[in-house]
Amino acid sequence: MGDFLATIGRSALGFFASVGRLFLFAGVAFSHILRPPFYWKLLLRQMVLIGYNSLPVVGLTSLFTGMVLALQSHTGFAGLGGDGAVALLVVLSVTRELGPVIAGLMVAGRVGAAIAAELGTMSVTDQIAALSTLSTNPYKYLVVPRILAGVITMPLLVLVADIIGILGGYIVGVYLLDYNPSSYLHQTWVALKTPDVVSGLIKAGVFGFVVTLMGCYHGYHSRGGAQGVGSATTNAVVSSSILILLMDYLLTSVFFS
Repeated sequence: MGDFLATIGRSALGFFASVGRLFLFAGVAFSHILRPPFYWKLLLRQMVLIGYNSLPVVGLTSLFTGMVLALQSHTGFAGLGGDGAVALLVVLSVTRELGPVIAGLMVAGRVGAAIAAELGTMSVTDQIAALSTLSTNPYKYLVVPRILAGVITMPLLVLVADIIGILGGYIVGVYLLDYNPSSYLHQTWVALKTPDVVSGLIKAGVFGFVVTLMGCYHGYHSRGGAQGVGSATTNAVVSSSILILLMDYLLTSVFFS
């Protein structure tokens, strides 16, 4: 019994120590955002890598998500309002929840893993230590551009995902379920509310911060050669996904309580 309690205690202490290190890392990174020097070229490069290069996977997942929503909701709402109910469900689901969450998870799997692998390789090969030797702050050069790029580009990605997701619902509703095109568009426009879109974009900014922060944190503290880099990549994706779902619940409770 004593060994069991000791194991639980060590696990709890290790968890809180990790959380503390994460908050310290985030605090140091945030403190460098508003202080010069600013690496604008690195920021623009990361915006392209995180935002533009993620458009295909985010667009495809959003398109099929909107199509599946329309197809599934048709069965449940066919006798309750037809195209109006389907259009309402697609718009609300995509703009409030599925657009930001699915985009965040896709970016976590693609970008978070890449950031963790890149910084992890630099860490185990002492390239990060070399930056300090050359009087270059690793936080400003490696961490800050990635975090800022994630916060800036994720809302833009989600805005595109919202449009494509709603388009996917329209394609299925009109061309597969034979809804009236003008009626479906009218119901979509009526259901589309600015607070729903804005709340989704705010979520996207938070998710972008979470994904890039976890990728940078796990990659920056990677140790142990190739195995350590692999563990950092896995931990970055898993922790980002869990935090995205957690933050989605917290933000939803704030916006729509």
